[in-house]
Amino acid sequence: MAEAPVPILMYHSVATAPNDATRALSVAPEAFAEQMALVGDLGLTPVDTADLAAGWRDGGPLPDRPVLITFDDGYEGVHRHALPVLAKHGFVSTLFVSTGWIRGAYDTGGGLDAMLDWDQVRELAGAGCEIGGHSHTHPQLDQLDDDRLRTELVRSREIVTDELGAPPASFAYPYGYSSRRVRQAVRAAGYTQALAVGNGLARRRQGPFALQRVTVRRSTDAAEFVRLLEGRSIARNFARDRALTKGYAVLRRARQVRRKAIRSRV
Repeated sequence: MAEAPVPILMYHSVATAPNDATRALSVAPEAFAEQMALVGDLGLTPVDTADLAAGWRDGGPLPDRPVLITFDDGYEGVHRHALPVLAKHGFVSTLFVSTGWIRGAYDTGGGLDAMLDWDQVRELAGAGCEIGGHSHTHPQLDQLDDDRLRTELVRSREIVTDELGAPPASFAYPYGYSSRRVRQAVRAAGYTQALAVGNGLARRRQGPFALQRVTVRRSTDAAEFVRLLEGRSIARNFARDRALTKGYAVLRRARQVRRKAIRSRV
């Protein structure tokens, strides 16, 4: 029997009054609470990223209907609004932090809205939230040269290790973009699995460094959320996103080729 795909939900901010930079990908606290109730009502069992990857890699036990709840960047609302809801249901999750955006000694000032501090990150970790890497300054990784790419990955992993006392095992690509070179660098930096976007359900055959997620937006209502969990209508819902992503990928490759040609003439 074919292995069932797994929905990996990608959240960003959970906020009552998000700013313009995060509004589209910010979920209202009431909507997040309703969505988590639906996860429970539908009989899905949240697991974290490391457990899913380990189960698929090593054949370890997984629940009959796993789901992943993931958050990118490190917005303060994950602690303020999402944590109490997750705790109420006993749900685990994964938070991918851009270490230069977390308030504290390493803050680069690049955060797009109110960000977590390291005490809050530690509290999330203590409450069953896996903490993963999301680079240091949230750049487009496939646009970096090898040295800068390695610095973004290693710096982020070192900071999480120093702050939490254990190295992160999971990574999420900023903007969802990766390439073979980026995936190899993520593996070389010590991560054992990584998440893209893709707006499709995750499958073992995608490989541990290209697992797809589905985006939850402020506009995602309860009916659409259920469709995301069940893998229905994803192609239609995200057709525009995929077209834009494919077009932008072509443009990005053209820019890389042009830059290489310019450097070769210098």
